Amino acid sequence: MTINAVLLAVVIMLGLSLARVHVVLSLLIGALAGGLIAGLGMTDTLNAFQEGIRNGAQIALSYALLGAFAVAIAHSGLPQSLAGAVIKRIDAGGTSGMIKYMLFAGLITMSCFSQNLIPIHIAFIPLLVPPLLLAFNRMHIDRRLIACLLTFGLVTTYMFIPYGFGDIYLNQIMLKNVGEAGIDISNISVTKAMAIPALGMFVGLLVAVFISYRKPRQYQQLAIDKAAHDEVLEGDALSKTAASAQTQSKMKTLVALAAIVTAFVVQMYTDSLLLGSMFGFGVFMATGVVKWSEADTVFNDGIKLMAMIGFIMITAQGFAEVMKATEQIQPLVDGAASLFAGNKAMAAFIMLLIGLIVTMGIGSSFSTIPILAAIYVPLCISLGFSPLATVAIIGTAGALGDAGSPASDSTLGPTSGLNIDGQHDHIKDSVVPTFLHYNIPLLAFGWIAAMVL
Repeated sequence: MTINAVLLAVVIMLGLSLARVHVVLSLLIGALAGGLIAGLGMTDTLNAFQEGIRNGAQIALSYALLGAFAVAIAHSGLPQSLAGAVIKRIDAGGTSGMIKYMLFAGLITMSCFSQNLIPIHIAFIPLLVPPLLLAFNRMHIDRRLIACLLTFGLVTTYMFIPYGFGDIYLNQIMLKNVGEAGIDISNISVTKAMAIPALGMFVGLLVAVFISYRKPRQYQQLAIDKAAHDEVLEGDALSKTAASAQTQSKMKTLVALAAIVTAFVVQMYTDSLLLGSMFGFGVFMATGVVKWSEADTVFNDGIKLMAMIGFIMITAQGFAEVMKATEQIQPLVDGAASLFAGNKAMAAFIMLLIGLIVTMGIGSSFSTIPILAAIYVPLCISLGFSPLATVAIIGTAGALGDAGSPASDSTLGPTSGLNIDGQHDHIKDSVVPTFLHYNIPLLAFGWIAAMVL
């Protein structure tokens, strides 16, 4: 296991990222190293990487449309209204703990809704969070805590609630692959299987809020903060064409809500976030909230908003394809299996740990599940795990590493909003805090689920 190409590729990628090498370059170098170590050769490694990039084309288009939809929502003035209300309350002297915890609850709620109710994923973060930076600074809130709050909603929701992204992860990917690998899934409740692991995520959240980042942290009040503050109070943050928050018409508010509902319904019936975002954006255009003459500008702003995150995710697809091409994920599991030799407790721990390593490298739980399910299901059956425990192991192994991966949108999203003034480092302030607070309890509670279900 110490010379396994997949393991070494992930270690190299993570090491480079921690050394402040850009995530895209870290993924590329890690993929090349993994392919060469596995004996693929430079040509086959590059071919596999390019094949993964091609497979990521739909991801790029989906992110572009999600970004356009999110900018259109901002164009309606809703995010500015929320941010303006918070800042005005603080300006009026409302800096009590109650205001702070209400703000925390609002961020978690929006983060959860972005996965299940309003399918815009992480696109809301760079629109909603920057106008609130001044409020965070006024209350001396540690931005590492904000990253943990956002990541909690982004990850826990899809791994526990089978709706929206959760439906894709739990039903369309996990249960489908588990069923194809040889387990009867007709009577399996994914919510029951993932309840204990989700509880682990909640424990990590409580530790972050009340222990790790409870103390105040000072940030510089830069010019960008003052500009965001003034623009929010004028109702024109992030978009010079956004309607004034103070004069926000009920019509535009209703249109924004109608667009959100439309996107949700379309996504629900078509299982396509791409179509949901497109129809939601269409509502804004059809009603004139986004004028035809401004549509190109708004759409381009959305693409710019999500371009870097989309590019990193595409690169991660190339990395994942190289890892598959090495054909060393199976040996990694076999090597682990030889260590526990029939010991269910050790087997569950090693399977979860491998899931953490693989997902940390790939950066996507959704891409990891098909790889793990084909290997883990026969192994779990041979070791005597129940179908429910098997689902818990695979679902947790896939989710492990999403929080805390440099290439994951669950960490890239928070960074995109919190680092607007250059005071929030992606690795030290998003990746490391979310890794410590979510992967460790998720590993522990996932193991408990495997033992008791």
